[in-house]
Amino acid sequence: MNDEEMKMIQDKASVLVEALPYIREFNRKVIVVKYGGSAMSDKNLEESVIKDVTLLKLVGFKPVIVHGGGKEISRWIEKLGMKPCFVNGLRVTDKDTMEIVEMVLNKVNKDLVTLVEEQGIKGCGISGKDGGVFTVRKKLSEGKDIGFVGEITEVDTTLIENLLDDDFLPIISPIGMDQDYRTYNINADDAACAVAKAMKAEKLAFLSDIKGIYKDINDPDSFISRMSVREANELMDSGFVGGGMLPKLNSCIDAVMGGVNNVTILDGRMIHCLLLEIFTDHGIGSAIYK
Repeated sequence: MNDEEMKMIQDKASVLVEALPYIREFNRKVIVVKYGGSAMSDKNLEESVIKDVTLLKLVGFKPVIVHGGGKEISRWIEKLGMKPCFVNGLRVTDKDTMEIVEMVLNKVNKDLVTLVEEQGIKGCGISGKDGGVFTVRKKLSEGKDIGFVGEITEVDTTLIENLLDDDFLPIISPIGMDQDYRTYNINADDAACAVAKAMKAEKLAFLSDIKGIYKDINDPDSFISRMSVREANELMDSGFVGGGMLPKLNSCIDAVMGGVNNVTILDGRMIHCLLLEIFTDHGIGSAIYK
């Protein structure tokens, strides 16, 4: 064995040693991963995320995946000759659209189960309708009725906890029912946040299409790796945060105030982003703590 080969082996050992305290810290703790965006539309990224999550499970964590599927839903809506419509970032969901949403999310869900099973892990795909996981009410967008879009009012964690106890990796699609058993589409960020709070998760990781949070989106040197809830609120009040990041940051704050130890926004376009965030001293995303 030459010096270069020995150096590579030693570097791998160093990585494992660096990961050890984090494996100890998160052992038997619940970690909720909100999975969506580009990481779902690129095969290599998709496999990377699933491998990361299954590794977390194999080293003793209790991962739970909550997934979206917005791009795939829009693709199918257009394929069927309809036009996707959004109000303030929320999909207008009439009865026909709701049928497409549920069909597509069910397919996405089972595709993820297949990927997990290929890694030798027992995966179980459910929607928020199963076991009454998500109870919702109609959600309005600035007073406008946007159809079958739901706001979560209650999370029943019984089924999720039973799956974790039986060594399954739960994979949840954001569909729920109201008190009259009508089916609603739920924003996946909101669903992940609700699950994390209800499960008192140690960590909630949002996989997004950006590196994280910036004080000024036009200044790459203004990246924020860690902030408190107070600092996050001040950032939102400053007016620098806008677009899709604003509701995501609100979800992060809501989760932390709801009992989640820390919430991180990660670049889901980066290979093995979850492992780099959780098992390294500096992490790679923007973390929010109470």
